[in-house]
Amino acid sequence: MRVIHEMKLVGRLASGADEWSCPTCGRRIALRQPPHPDLTILEEGDETAVHVGVIQPDPAATAAAEKYGLGPIQEIPRPPRPVAPEPPDAQDRAWLADIGISWDGGDAAA
Repeated sequence: MRVIHEMKLVGRLASGADEWSCPTCGRRIALRQPPHPDLTILEEGDETAVHVGVIQPDPAATAAAEKYGLGPIQEIPRPPRPVAPEPPDAQDRAWLADIGISWDGGDAAA
């Protein structure tokens, strides 16, 4: 079972992202809301802990958390890290040049 840390909303950054901080381990994140969501880790803190945060807690949920705790969390699925595409090989670069596209910013017809 993993340890649960509750993050606190501490302010808004110049970028417009909300800054969240974990008083237990020092983890800090910048979280931007939709339509352009983004999460940036400012300080790692305890990477093995599950971090949760609520802006406006529901009274019933708060009462249940106080009575029973936040509950065990086995694993939280995380999105895979994006894989950088491989650069085109010589054959692909030749084809790009044939159709007038320069991959390296040079003369496409060369």
